Amino acid sequence: MHTGRKLCCCTQCGKRFANQYQLRVHMNVHSSKYKCTECGKCFRGSKELTVHRRCHSGEKPFECTVCSKRFASSCDLVRHSRTHSREKPYKCHLCDKAFSQSGNLTNHMRVHTGDKPFKCSLCNTSFTQSGNLQIHKQRFHSNRRPHECPYCGKLFKTSDKLKCHVRIHTGAKPYSCRHCSDRFTQPRQLKAHLLKSHNEGTWFTCHICQKKFSCSCHLKTHIHRHEGVFAVNVQ
Repeated sequence: MHTGRKLCCCTQCGKRFANQYQLRVHMNVHSSKYKCTECGKCFRGSKELTVHRRCHSGEKPFECTVCSKRFASSCDLVRHSRTHSREKPYKCHLCDKAFSQSGNLTNHMRVHTGDKPFKCSLCNTSFTQSGNLQIHKQRFHSNRRPHECPYCGKLFKTSDKLKCHVRIHTGAKPYSCRHCSDRFTQPRQLKAHLLKSHNEGTWFTCHICQKKFSCSCHLKTHIHRHEGVFAVNVQ
């Protein structure tokens, strides 16, 4: 616990733990023991499943005493409360950055160490966070689309993609340009606008065909397509 060594590795997602007990609890995420009947997502325990079910029911029993905003879990309320007090108790000993959550500090430390402990078992791509690995597997190695649009029934691989899509129906444009009055439904649209209209940002260029992208994630997707074509040609 004091050294921070995590010797027990999950064979499913690569996440590491300090002892076998933590690993056994984590393995519930990959089983159907605590599975949401609404979306099929699995959790490490009954408490986490109960909190998750509130995202389907809309229940938010925890209320902020400062702004009356409500939350599905007490942990979310504690994290939110720090935005009022600006409390950041988790400080990096290598730079001047501080964080309101311990997990954010752990993720930040990998900026200094370069550590990417979460490796994809299918393509060997490594990630700094287990959540990014799960998103990668869902996006590139799975055909499962558990998230359904309530307006048109279209299915999506991730909840984030569904949220972006729903804005097409609602007309919501939460991302505004700081230079002009234009607003956008997705952050990538705002980023592309800032780059093209206000010369703010950086182009990401494909080293294979020199095509340019305003977002690094789109470049990565594009390069994966090159790799797929190459694999087909080799076969």
